[in-house]
Amino acid sequence: MPGERKLEGNVAYEAALDELIANATHTVRIFDRRITSAFNTPQRFDLMRRLLLTRRSNRIHIVLHETGNIVRECPRLIMLLRQFSHGIAIRQTLPVARRVYDPFSIADEARFVHRFHYNDVRGAATIGDVAATHTLLKRFDEIWQAAAPAVAAHQTGL
Repeated sequence: MPGERKLEGNVAYEAALDELIANATHTVRIFDRRITSAFNTPQRFDLMRRLLLTRRSNRIHIVLHETGNIVRECPRLIMLLRQFSHGIAIRQTLPVARRVYDPFSIADEARFVHRFHYNDVRGAATIGDVAATHTLLKRFDEIWQAAAPAVAAHQTGL
C-alpha cells in the first residue's frame, strides 16, 4: 500500500530494510556508512539469497564509507559474494563522496528506506513515491560512480 511510515530506532530500521529486500523484484541498492551485523543474520542472508536466486539478472549493489568490518563480522555476506559474484557488488566511497551522511536503501523503483543521518535512529520507509524514489536512485548512481570496488568474492594470496 502506498505511503510513508516513520521509523524510530535501529530495530525498526533493520526490520524495514528486511521488508524492502523481501519485496524487491530485481534490484536492491544499499548505501550506508558501514555494514551492520544484521547483514550476518540468517534472515537477511535468506532474503538476499532468494532475490539473487529468483533471476540471474537480479542485483544487489552496496556502497559503504567503511568496509573494514565486512570480512570479520559478516561471513554470510561473504558467502553470498562467493556464490553470486555476478549479482552482488560491494563498493567503498572515494574521498569525494564521504560527505554523504544519510543512509538509504532502494528496492526496484518503487520503495525505499531512508535514515536522516547515520548517527540518528530516525528514518522513514516509503512505498509508491516515484518522484522521491527517482531522486534517491539518481543520488545512488552518483555515489556508485564515486566509489571503487572494495570486497572481492575471493581473496588472493601473494
